[in-house]
Amino acid sequence: MKGEKIRMKDLAERFHEVGVVPVVVLEDVKDAVPLAQALVEGGLPCAEVTFRTAAAEESIRLMTEKFPEMLVGAGTVLTTEQVDAAVKAGAKFIVSPGFDPEIVDYCLKKEIPVLPGCISPSEVAQAVKRGLKTVKFFPAEQAGGVAMIKAMAAPYTGIKFMPTGGINAKNLEDYLSFDKIVCCGGSWMVKGELVKAGAFDKIKELTAEARNLVESIRK
Repeated sequence: MKGEKIRMKDLAERFHEVGVVPVVVLEDVKDAVPLAQALVEGGLPCAEVTFRTAAAEESIRLMTEKFPEMLVGAGTVLTTEQVDAAVKAGAKFIVSPGFDPEIVDYCLKKEIPVLPGCISPSEVAQAVKRGLKTVKFFPAEQAGGVAMIKAMAAPYTGIKFMPTGGINAKNLEDYLSFDKIVCCGGSWMVKGELVKAGAFDKIKELTAEARNLVESIRK
């Protein structure tokens, strides 16, 4: 699996299957494997590992090596150098917080699935122009939530969204009930304090609850 490219269409299908993509911040490489195991055993075999820590690159490498069935991507990617480092480590997709044309075009040229952050019609238009079918909507709650996504989805009928930011077990149904939302990014099951405390059983429990919630919403 490592080194094997995944097509954006297949990625979107995998995202829809899981419903929630855990957004992970890892400060220490030693936490990568037990965290990945908790996510897999909890029923969400995927993760967006934020690339803003020194441990991110090695963590992605370890997670993809130990759990090749996991869908691991890099988030908070701000430069093309980070794109290269993340993909070399085994990341299957790239997520950026905003719409950076340089990063998007670089990923498209290299056939790397990319989800740029879009919170305005102008940014969605740029994504459409490049043939993208799925974009990140960040920060979701602060940028208008489901109402804003519905408003933008009306003229841009071919685009689907992955909202991230302020989403939790309480408002997940609001988002996943809208058919233009492929999945949500969330960190409530992988909170930093739980990771630092080594509370991987609790993470597994919260992950399983999130998975069950997705299934109850999309049944």
